Amino acid sequence: MSVTQQQVLDTLKTIRSPRGVALTEASVLSAITVNDGKVFFSINVEAGEARAWESVRAEAEAAVRALAGVSTAMVALTAERRAGAAPSPPHRHAPGHTQSRGGGVQPVAAHRPPQSPTSPMSRQAEIPGVAAVIAVASGKGGVGKSTTAVNLALGLRDLGLRVGLLDADIYGPSVPRLTGLHEKPELNDERKMIPLQRFGLSIMSIGFLVEEDTAMIWRGPMVMSAINQLLRDVAWGTLDVLVVDMPPGTGDAQLTLAQNVPLKGAIIISTPQDLSLIDARRGLAMFRKVNVPVLGIIENMSYFQCPHCGSRSDIFGHGGARHEAERLGVPFLGEIPLHMSIRETSDSGHPVVVSEPEGAHAEVYRAIGAAIREQLKGVIAAA
Repeated sequence: MSVTQQQVLDTLKTIRSPRGVALTEASVLSAITVNDGKVFFSINVEAGEARAWESVRAEAEAAVRALAGVSTAMVALTAERRAGAAPSPPHRHAPGHTQSRGGGVQPVAAHRPPQSPTSPMSRQAEIPGVAAVIAVASGKGGVGKSTTAVNLALGLRDLGLRVGLLDADIYGPSVPRLTGLHEKPELNDERKMIPLQRFGLSIMSIGFLVEEDTAMIWRGPMVMSAINQLLRDVAWGTLDVLVVDMPPGTGDAQLTLAQNVPLKGAIIISTPQDLSLIDARRGLAMFRKVNVPVLGIIENMSYFQCPHCGSRSDIFGHGGARHEAERLGVPFLGEIPLHMSIRETSDSGHPVVVSEPEGAHAEVYRAIGAAIREQLKGVIAAA
């Protein structure tokens, strides 16, 4: 039996707002999306009232999940400040961690100085059981970031680490297709989503909760809330590294991750083109501004290697990312070619590190993983 939008609304009528009125009468609900047992909506309130509404959000989500025919429910709490209103006081949490920045490839420090209580970074909190969270980012789309993130996670797995993969690209999740996963995550006794398992990785994506052709037309606060839920409402278990595939750019998703989780590092993906390098430079500057260590730059689509004759062509130029890394004083992690086998294995849901584990491309991803593991060894050992 499939749940209907009216059934969801009838359930929400039983939930009371902090002012005591029914949730459906409080003028805070967004449009409710119901699709094949999956229910999504948001509660939109003023920023100063957000804390009082969190328990309402949790109660509404639990009530909708309990409806017959509901397989997944995600309720986002979005808080926006009125024009001219003063910022709401910061919420205090335990301080996070950072790294002092020096030249060369240095192990990431296990501790950072306490943040000012007025700093957005004071909201950071570790994910229980996860030693290190690292972001794979790019300044623009179309540079092969998701393919790199998946194969990099597999390369770290091959080095003996326990690895999770979070697809945080809210607008265009690619991990379901890259891994061949289309199942829906189940809930444990604590009502947390259990990540799907594939190739020895623990994997979660918003793409597991919505259909592939669904347009994710979400405002910034909804993106921020969804990413927080994918981080906190998932039973990740014990992991050495959680690789987060970020959406391209330097917007709400990147800032949300940096402000809520003490990231142990960020990896920037670029092609050799000047335009891609300009955007990569912006991404690197953003992570530095929020005190996230940059683990290095990867040059993807570094050159084209013909699968028939083996000849090499520098279609997008070559070496631009290496020169940029040297200029900016960050590690250059390696070059990944533009090759048919990487594209074909990605499209088929069997990434090249899995389908051709002894091949040259898999070795490149493992070598990059080894450089990243070296930088994270202090953090992982401490955890």
